[in-house]
Amino acid sequence: MDLRKLKTLVDLVSESNISELEITEAEGKVRIVKAVPGASLPLAAAPTVMAVPVAAAAPAAPRTAAETAAAAAASAAEEDSEHGHIVKSPMVGTFYRSASPGAKPLVEVGQTVKSGEPLCIIEAMKIMNEIESDEGGTVTRILVENGQPVEFGQALFVIDRRG
Repeated sequence: MDLRKLKTLVDLVSESNISELEITEAEGKVRIVKAVPGASLPLAAAPTVMAVPVAAAAPAAPRTAAETAAAAAASAAEEDSEHGHIVKSPMVGTFYRSASPGAKPLVEVGQTVKSGEPLCIIEAMKIMNEIESDEGGTVTRILVENGQPVEFGQALFVIDRRG
């Protein structure tokens, strides 16, 4: 975002009743927060500008059903980790078991996979990313439902290395 556009946004916030403005563009994210008058900040009347990289984590919010399900899958994965290898999501996106709608799933529970073999697809920013197994063995559990959102590092599969 160029400096002129940023200055215009700062002026807009300072001259209006808006207390906070957040803009996300391809280059990054900008959050402008107007300081509260009477607060112990040095520049109480001036808006505060904070540029945040796109990959920055959002503040903690109440858990959604998907996040609760992800937490449950993570705890189940921790229990299974002593029985097998956990394949985790390398990105945030939407989990798909098959390469295209209506196609058969890439893997099923009980199926033997080799290292490098595709396990699922994660859609991120309209790009379909094939997720490959990083260990060989037998798929013992699939921890995410088809079409569900996944987080970075979320457990997706349990692979028994003995298989």
